[in-house]
Amino acid sequence: MNLYHGGISVVKTPEILFPDRIGDFGVGFYTTSSLEQARRFVRSKAFRDQKTRGFISIYEVQDDFLDNSLLKCKTFRKADEAWLDFVLANRKDPDYRHDYDIIAGPVADDQVYASIALYENELISKKELLERLKTQRLVDQILFHTEKSLLVLSFRESVEVSCRTK
Repeated sequence: MNLYHGGISVVKTPEILFPDRIGDFGVGFYTTSSLEQARRFVRSKAFRDQKTRGFISIYEVQDDFLDNSLLKCKTFRKADEAWLDFVLANRKDPDYRHDYDIIAGPVADDQVYASIALYENELISKKELLERLKTQRLVDQILFHTEKSLLVLSFRESVEVSCRTK
């Protein structure tokens, strides 16, 4: 199976990165099984950085990589209360730590973040937030959180994505 990482440069050798903002699942190397999601990320990053192009790095992994007995993996099947609590813990506390090697689950898009912000500002209840999440069609994200987890990724190729800056 293929996994995709969208960015401004080709990433032949993935690394655990410490970005300026913490992602839904914490610090690490983010991928998705959705080529279109990776393309959207490239365009978003290119717009922020005022670049006219970016790249999708493509990796091969075994179909059952999340069942690897040498790695501690967590899969959130849907945007439910457990997923929400985990995402909020990572968003609210930059020092939040977990011991998973790989985490897979839905990615929060702009609409989801807007709903989460309403919840964080106590404008809607957790129950209402979870109801809103049920109506969203969310694609996946897979975080490689540890150095040893990166060993399951095998770089295959990259694809250039042209981007407009306006």
